[in-house]
Amino acid sequence: MLVTLTVFFSGSCTHEQLAPNCDTQNMSYSNNVVPILKSNCYKCHSAGNSVGSYGHLLDSYDSLRRYTTRDPSTGLSFLEGVITHTPPFLAMPYMADKLDTCAIKQIQAWITQGALDN
Repeated sequence: MLVTLTVFFSGSCTHEQLAPNCDTQNMSYSNNVVPILKSNCYKCHSAGNSVGSYGHLLDSYDSLRRYTTRDPSTGLSFLEGVITHTPPFLAMPYMADKLDTCAIKQIQAWITQGALDN
């Protein structure tokens, strides 16, 4: 029975199934990060939005860059903390499921690769 449960649960996690097929090599701000942010974050965190952004604008490289520096005590940047829903960071998107595993891995890879404006 334990084997049956293990097979059942290991086959039911769709996020983890996406991860091996997720390309995280040579991440690009323009080609990888912007589309993720545009579809998940810009509704609240873009210029011209007076509600919900609390000054955290993500719609330009310069405004986003300040959220990519990793804190030595947590090992995470502010951006990574909020998208992975890691306490004490406020989970984003607010009151919604976190981004899919591939999107998170791509943003983390982009940060690891230097968070370049490319």
